Amino acid sequence: MKIGMNHGAGGEVMGNLISKTVLDNVTKKIVNNGIGLDSLDDGATIPIGDYEIVITTDGHTIDPLFFPGGDIGRISAAGTINDISVMGAKPLAITNAMIIQEGFDIEDLDKIMKSMDKTCQEVDVGIIAGDTKVMEQGKIDKMVVVTTGIGIIEKGKAIRDSTLSVGDKIIISGSVGDHGMSLMSFREGFGFETDLQSDVAPVWSIVEAAMNAGTVTAMKDPTRGGLANAINEMANKSKVGVMLNDEAIPVKKQVKAVSEMLGIDPYEVANEGKVLMGVKAEDADNILEAIQKTKYGKDAAIIGEVIEGNRVLVETPIGGTRILEAPIADPVPRVC
Repeated sequence: MKIGMNHGAGGEVMGNLISKTVLDNVTKKIVNNGIGLDSLDDGATIPIGDYEIVITTDGHTIDPLFFPGGDIGRISAAGTINDISVMGAKPLAITNAMIIQEGFDIEDLDKIMKSMDKTCQEVDVGIIAGDTKVMEQGKIDKMVVVTTGIGIIEKGKAIRDSTLSVGDKIIISGSVGDHGMSLMSFREGFGFETDLQSDVAPVWSIVEAAMNAGTVTAMKDPTRGGLANAINEMANKSKVGVMLNDEAIPVKKQVKAVSEMLGIDPYEVANEGKVLMGVKAEDADNILEAIQKTKYGKDAAIIGEVIEGNRVLVETPIGGTRILEAPIADPVPRVC
């Protein structure tokens, strides 16, 4: 068996690879009884005294490097900051390793680094260490960036993606599919006349506002595989069902138009500036209002609730229900 593109695109195929190849060959997956690799959450924790260090690492192979709404610098910083944030932790710093193709334009590298720094400045995160390597022409596709994020939280307060409870409300912090569909339309040059841009952004302000407004029971960063993959993973790990309301899920008109033309489900497409969360029902309205007041949360919506069962269902506009399966892989490759 050989590695294919689907093995790195989120969804079922990548999950199987990680479970059967990565996890089976790692001996020590947890440190100090924290959250470890075997949890397959957005990050891991290392308890030290009264606090836990939250850590995550992320590789970025996006194509193209510059796209509507962002670039590899912004997505590298935001993606890593967001994985820390959805654990409920205050992001503090990132490290940055770059593998660059010989002949790469230094002016482009300058733009990428400035973009990364600007993104970090939004949430007061430092870029504190890094590494740079150069490879020969033809050995790498322009640039690969690997970032590691560090955050901190009080001991025992980390928020998991596996702790939904029956009765919780499900909130999405904004419209879905923006990143993947904007990238696809731009990359493939289909000639769409649209102002659609990626949603790539750091989400700590959304998370902080939500936690200050009520009880957040579970969170996830719906990147590769989109909403469909993230909500299925949360439900499966929590051993619950979820009922979503199709009409309540925010999808921009431009995203709908592009997705219909390409035959791609926007629920399966990556987002890079959104949070998917479960919240206590009695706090849902307060949390929604708080999120909507943040810079990136104005289109947030309550899109469903947690129910008994083992399926993610979607209530359709005509009153029926359909099953929302986890995708085999994100239909748009190399989106992050």
